[in-house]
Amino acid sequence: MAFRLFASVAALALLLGACNERQASHPPSAPPPPAVGVMAAAKKGVTWTYSFVGRIKAPESVSLMARVQGFLEKVQFTEGQDVKAGEVLYQIEKVQYQAQVDQAEANVASAKAAELNAQLTYNRSLDLVKTQAVSQATLDSNRAGLDMAHAQVLQNEAALTQAKENLRYTDVIAPIAGRIGRTTYTQGNLVGPTSSPLATIVSQDPMYVLFQVSVRQLEEIRDQRKQEDGGQSKISIVVRLPTGKEYAHAGVWNYTDPQVDQQTDTVTMRATLPNPERRLIDGEFVSVEIRERREQPRLVVPQAAVQVDQAGSYVLVVDKDNKVQQRRIRLGTQQGADFVVDSGLEEGENVIVDGVLKVRPGLTVTATPFAPASGG
Repeated sequence: MAFRLFASVAALALLLGACNERQASHPPSAPPPPAVGVMAAAKKGVTWTYSFVGRIKAPESVSLMARVQGFLEKVQFTEGQDVKAGEVLYQIEKVQYQAQVDQAEANVASAKAAELNAQLTYNRSLDLVKTQAVSQATLDSNRAGLDMAHAQVLQNEAALTQAKENLRYTDVIAPIAGRIGRTTYTQGNLVGPTSSPLATIVSQDPMYVLFQVSVRQLEEIRDQRKQEDGGQSKISIVVRLPTGKEYAHAGVWNYTDPQVDQQTDTVTMRATLPNPERRLIDGEFVSVEIRERREQPRLVVPQAAVQVDQAGSYVLVVDKDNKVQQRRIRLGTQQGADFVVDSGLEEGENVIVDGVLKVRPGLTVTATPFAPASGG
């Protein structure tokens, strides 16, 4: 019995030894190269776009003030309506100011009569002094009286001018065309130069949009606009309303602040927008896009291919030997699901789009063309 057990153990040992010999002579095969999906970097017609946050600003805004004191007799507009330049909006009681004009006119007439009398007196004394009927001292005194009478005329004429201006100020007129807001005072209230503004008029068409652009972005835009012939590509200013809908009228870039805000390192830029439908409202926030008007052929790569580390942006490409290589790139603007590549990549290079995270530079891979899923 013991002999049989020993024989069985020996046979098992020989069998295991034979298996080990076969495994040693046939080592396990290496794993296949990882599979990745690639797309060839290609040029396509794109327009660069820069986005900012802007605020709508009316070119003209006027706060109406009462220039003379008195009770409001009439408010001659409807709040929120459009008004024309020169239109009378408020009337302040005129009685006291008309009386001041009448008094000033009477004073002028009296002063002119006194001037005429002084002139006649001087003329008579001038003739009489030749025959020594009056003294030189009398002549000099009459001359001084004439000068004083003339000065009184000028003084009263100035008072008349001021009185007429005050009477004119009882009509508060619109200095600009635009839309008027709420009235602060209603009929019967006492107003004057120290009162708060009666109402505000805001011009409506056109409107400005102001937005802040960093110095870096400004330089990028200038570089993007440069063309091979030395000219500059044309741009459009597009505004998106708070709803996200694109505003129907394009803007014209017409101002760049000559000074940089040292707190934010930005400059203020301004564009003019038509506003015939009165869609734009003074003070509202909007999105502003600076766009190139015409498409230009530019190298693009899918967003999924772009990786970022501490050194910047890069993509992984598969060379002709099926090895992975890293390409440091400088990105331009984003175009939907693609990025424009300004430098660092050549047209036609196979960029890894699918499987980026499971490979590294120098690794051999199996590359297959990547077909993006079509939206359905």
